[in-house]
Amino acid sequence: MNFFKRLMYVSYLLTVPVVSCFSQQPDDNFVKRSFDAAEPLYRNLLHKTSGSFALYPHSLYAPDSIKYYGIDEWTGGFWPGILWYMFEYTKDTSWKRAATAWTGSLEANQFNTNHHDIGFMMYCSYGNAIRFQHNAAYRKILLQSAESLTKRYSPVVGCIQSWNKRKSKGDKNTWEYPVIMDNMMNLELLFYASRVSNDPKYRQIAISHAGKTMQHHLRKDLSSYHVVNYDPKTGAVLHKQTLQGFSDESTWARGQAWGIYGFTMTYRETGDKRFLKTATGMADLFLQHKNLPKDKIPYWDFNAGEPGFTPDWEFDPARFTETPRDASAAAIASSALIELSTFVSGKKSRRYYDAAVAILRSLGSDAYLNRGAANKYFLLKHSTGNLPSNREIDVPLIYADYYFLEALLRYERSKKKYDRTASLQSDIAKMR
Repeated sequence: MNFFKRLMYVSYLLTVPVVSCFSQQPDDNFVKRSFDAAEPLYRNLLHKTSGSFALYPHSLYAPDSIKYYGIDEWTGGFWPGILWYMFEYTKDTSWKRAATAWTGSLEANQFNTNHHDIGFMMYCSYGNAIRFQHNAAYRKILLQSAESLTKRYSPVVGCIQSWNKRKSKGDKNTWEYPVIMDNMMNLELLFYASRVSNDPKYRQIAISHAGKTMQHHLRKDLSSYHVVNYDPKTGAVLHKQTLQGFSDESTWARGQAWGIYGFTMTYRETGDKRFLKTATGMADLFLQHKNLPKDKIPYWDFNAGEPGFTPDWEFDPARFTETPRDASAAAIASSALIELSTFVSGKKSRRYYDAAVAILRSLGSDAYLNRGAANKYFLLKHSTGNLPSNREIDVPLIYADYYFLEALLRYERSKKKYDRTASLQSDIAKMR
């Protein structure tokens, strides 16, 4: 190699994320182990749902009793998304055929304006589909989906309304214009829409929403509220709460994970350092919290049962032998941390990446990975959906599986970067 080419290699090496050389071990087989475990489970689930294309697997009532949601519920896009991830890893076209069919079953949702979750529903399905099938119809459906999502945006509030207005006997659960942290996950659809249509309005709405969420959903320590209720006439904040967490001032684990993921993605799309600072602050709180277990799979709420945090629902600590975990929060956070690690440098980059890999190793262990004994259909055990409402406690959840597979694939791509970096480092060494 001549000197000029060597010099170009040095320059290129400096642009390769240092993160990619962290946490590489010869026995790193948790990715293969996880996908191998997933294959028979999802074959069972395909067989169980064969021909329906109207009921979308969500969780379990009992070991052989699947809990389904309809087409208008928020988790419908995760099942086809999982099938696309299975195809991406295995290259088996039978997964692609199944993914195509299940993705197509959601087409009518492009006109859904009843809630904010159209991003989850359509971008996790069609957004993955279009990576493998450059189908003009998919692009059109995604653009219409984004347009439908904008119908819930108010320029007065500066946010997309999550749930519809609701009256309740208690003031706390009377919502005029509620916005939840989960809504950050729907913004990726809007960024996509502006990118392919050259219409800036979708991007502008996404940035406005992220900015308002950053302003009002976060406490000084970068922990997060679940819900902020706005006055639709003035945009003023009426009240804040953490509906699915232990108490209004506690840190609900999945909400914190949604925030890490959402603000990381928003920084990717905008380059605005405010969003990067928010993502890193939320990640630091998650990873450095005194109550994060050693295996890095969080309890459903970081402050559950702690003195000083008072729930307004009936909490009986004797009901549980131990505080329930939330594998879904861990899966979401691990996927986000892998991406976040590429936007920072040095020790911080290494800390995020190593933490993500540690989470994936835990989720890929027998403690959380289902080998078919606990249930025949879902991959991860020990997620918590909504404990205060006594729903989905210590169960599998479809979105836990989705973000786990996404994180595994992101990790696999980071390993490939590592192989390239190692080769470049070898060339650099020869120059000395």
